[in-house]
Amino acid sequence: MRNWFLLSVFLGSFVACQPRTEEKSFIAIEGIDSTIRPGDNFYNYVNLKWYDTAQIPASQSGVGAYRFMNYQQRLKLLAILDSVSKSTNPAGSLEQKIGDFFAAGMDTNSINQRGFEPLKTGLDRINAITTIADMLTFIAEQTKLSNLSLIDFQVSPDQENSSMNMGHIYQTGIGMPDRDYYFKTDTSTLAIQQAYKKYLVDLFALTGSDSALAQKNAALVYNIQKQLAASHKTNVELRDIKGNFHKTALGDLNKQQPNIGWTTFFQHLGATMDSLDVAQTGYYDKLNTLLKSIPLEDWKTYLKASYISNYADYLSKPFVNSSFEYNKVLTGQTTQKTRGEVMSGVVDAYLGQALGQLYTKLYFPESAKARMLELVNNLQKAFSIRVDRLDWMSDSTKQKAKEKLFAITKKIGYPDKWREYNNVTVVRNKYFENVVSAAANNFQYNLAKLGKPVDKTEWFTTPSTVTAYNNPYANEIVFPAGILQPPYFDNNADDALNYGGIGMVIGHEMTHTFDDQGAQFDKDGNVKSWWTPADYEKFKSKTQQVIDLYSKFTVLDSVHIKGALTVGENTADISGIAVAYDAFKMTKQGQDTTLIGGFTPDQRFFFSVARIWRVKMKDEYLRYWINNDPHSPPMWRVNGPLMNIPAFYSAFNVQPGEKMYLDDDKRIKIW
Repeated sequence: MRNWFLLSVFLGSFVACQPRTEEKSFIAIEGIDSTIRPGDNFYNYVNLKWYDTAQIPASQSGVGAYRFMNYQQRLKLLAILDSVSKSTNPAGSLEQKIGDFFAAGMDTNSINQRGFEPLKTGLDRINAITTIADMLTFIAEQTKLSNLSLIDFQVSPDQENSSMNMGHIYQTGIGMPDRDYYFKTDTSTLAIQQAYKKYLVDLFALTGSDSALAQKNAALVYNIQKQLAASHKTNVELRDIKGNFHKTALGDLNKQQPNIGWTTFFQHLGATMDSLDVAQTGYYDKLNTLLKSIPLEDWKTYLKASYISNYADYLSKPFVNSSFEYNKVLTGQTTQKTRGEVMSGVVDAYLGQALGQLYTKLYFPESAKARMLELVNNLQKAFSIRVDRLDWMSDSTKQKAKEKLFAITKKIGYPDKWREYNNVTVVRNKYFENVVSAAANNFQYNLAKLGKPVDKTEWFTTPSTVTAYNNPYANEIVFPAGILQPPYFDNNADDALNYGGIGMVIGHEMTHTFDDQGAQFDKDGNVKSWWTPADYEKFKSKTQQVIDLYSKFTVLDSVHIKGALTVGENTADISGIAVAYDAFKMTKQGQDTTLIGGFTPDQRFFFSVARIWRVKMKDEYLRYWINNDPHSPPMWRVNGPLMNIPAFYSAFNVQPGEKMYLDDDKRIKIW
């Protein structure tokens, strides 16, 4: 399930349709580059002037909308945290915990003085390991602190019975973002490999190894990781819902992988279950073999690297610097973030719903929640009408699709029930211990769900985060308060801008319910077919059209979008804009032709679609994005979908010969 929460885009709030008679109430469209034909590159037509003048802050990998809006969000959170940390708060209160957590992390003098002293107990524990069984006990102990190394155990819904939670184990064990980083030989990847190897050397040197030993240990660790990486599925293979779910009896798993000692491992975790999902069986088969073929002392060295790396960003300045030097090569970020920005992110990660309560009081008006719900409902109606008009789907499947559509749960702003952090101990001068306590609490919070009914009220992002997601296991779409702001939603904007902005995003999230993965779930969140066989074959042929189209788009040099990796997001973008446009045409402005600032309502709608993906990023980060992200880069989230939207052609008189033009029979229409 965790991979599904990566399938998120951004949202905004809804402004109810109100007639406006004075042009001054409308927001002007600025920065249009009239030297570019809209039908050649609409993204640049709207955004290039901004792009050419935008400056990426040295501490960031990009600037603009989309995920880079979280930079501004962290500054808002920083102001809240700074204020709370300077106040006198009752012991055990939310304010005390987030204020003291923040203050402890800001006390870099104390953190630097401690050096790697906080790690010594853990490193001594690794040195004392004498058997593979004891090593797996240590791994279980660390798993309970949310410190993963060789085994990734999670609790989430059973995809065959989504009302109940079960245990899952996933492939893990590597230090770079994806298995392909260990095997690709292009120049940029080789540079990342070298930076990562240098990082491993630094970790050993900073904890007392001499140069020769640090080099030897780093090479040993990298070699083990590469062997584990060879067993990993690719990020495209991980999109196969059924191929990454294997419910297995615990007794059978013990027989299949006897060297791991699963029963004992789960006893140490406190996880009681008769069966579990082995998501990627190849990884654990490989691990079972390597536990015997790799010497125990080498495994201990591997565990030290994993242990130190897990905590590097919470230690003294040399550790933080080493981590940054590696990430600089990976993402292109040239300067470290300020300590305040770092700490606002850390507090949000560990105590996010406590901090979210303070954030929403300041930044989320209740009126936005009602207006957002109205917009979601309007998009839902438009989607239903589009289903009725499909010429490739049978009536029986259409009925099932609409049942699923209207069964969607809509979560807006913040949870109805806030998470508690009673078991987190926060001491003002113990930053490392605070992190460990919060991480241990996170594990126990999730472990408590094992074998229990799914809590459908739970949120999987913090209210302040600029994101949204579709969760197919609950058939829900979720829109946190953090994105209820321009350019996605503006209370002073006309309907065209709001429907082209947040409307497109809501349509996108709804479409995830019916993308290549979401279409495999029924209205209750179970992986269960609701299609006729003939209809599903037609659907798969249409998603293949999406893969083929996007695979042709060149991003950097000869680097292409991975059509098979991004097919779900691209499908959601294409249909999301189409549904949002249909909903816009139901409004008073959508049915009008009155020019605003020289532009028609339809043109303003499409301008808004382009503005919400206005982003500039470093080339290094763009390469990282292409390799790892299931979304297409921002330019292709605009141009790719619009090539398939007839109304766009009409609004800007797009003609044959222009670069975005597709013949009518080549345009993709799924939903």
